[in-house]
Amino acid sequence: MADAFRHRTSDHDVSQNIEALLDAIDGAPPHAILDLGCGPGRDLRAFAELGHEVTGLDGSAELVALARAGIDCPVLHQDFLDLHLPSVHFDGIFANASLFHVPSSQIKRVLAELAAALKPRGVLFCSNPRGENEEGWVDGRYGCFYDLTTWRALATGAGFTEVHHYYRPPGRRRAEQPWLATVWRKSDDVDAATVPQ
Repeated sequence: MADAFRHRTSDHDVSQNIEALLDAIDGAPPHAILDLGCGPGRDLRAFAELGHEVTGLDGSAELVALARAGIDCPVLHQDFLDLHLPSVHFDGIFANASLFHVPSSQIKRVLAELAAALKPRGVLFCSNPRGENEEGWVDGRYGCFYDLTTWRALATGAGFTEVHHYYRPPGRRRAEQPWLATVWRKSDDVDAATVPQ
């Protein structure tokens, strides 16, 4: 399964998303980046090749093993619902096609934990398939398909301020853009003590 996933996603061009995260981070590189839901490491490699200090995280032991074999950087095996991240550590978190797997009952807590792991004014990038707030199992995987209004309320409620958003893939009519990409900055009044338990 992990090899099939790697093969299926290896040629996806997410450079627009990587640039959206990096362009929003204050200060000069290199930046400390967490690739949340790193899978087999495609985007880890891209960040490392750009000179950043990258850490991967995935819930699949098979995908973590592939990522560790393919790139020399820390890759954590953690469930999104049981994160153990260092506080105030990352300049940016790249959550490309990953956070929509978190149940809606848990997403605000998970987002707050990500905010706590970011340095002041740190940046969270998210790309999720958009929808009308449907939730459930699709092809054996759990997903939440938020509209912009709902996703915005969840992220701001967890301590983020919106930088900007866009739809993907670029150059198509909105009806042909199934992905909602959002860029968020950690609000100034968020610290590790505000993470809901």
